[in-house]
Amino acid sequence: MFIVSINACNKPTGIKYLITDSDSVAINYFKGDGSMDSVHKVLIIKNKKTIEGLARQIESEQLAIQNCGYDGSLHFFKNDIVVQDVSFRMNAAECMHFIFSLKGKIYSTRLSEAAKELLQSLNK
Repeated sequence: MFIVSINACNKPTGIKYLITDSDSVAINYFKGDGSMDSVHKVLIIKNKKTIEGLARQIESEQLAIQNCGYDGSLHFFKNDIVVQDVSFRMNAAECMHFIFSLKGKIYSTRLSEAAKELLQSLNK
């Protein structure tokens, strides 16, 4: 029974399949201190490989949900309609995660160093 519980926590959320099909993503970068009070930069990404890379990074190990603020948000679009919103925290080593709601459930997944590097490289 214990092993089944561990596997259930690492079961894919399904978000990757939903957002991989997006045709663009808007990335909002906040101040970077965990507060959401201001957007400092907005990027629109239409490169399919970049969108697929973000989708792979978001579909990662599930974590316990923490309230430690956000450094930005991702808004995935298909035909000019938002299909998924994802918030992220990348500037706090003790709390690096993506958080999103999918089918009425809130998920938090690990934001890896590779995901942080990707988000930082897009912000330059």
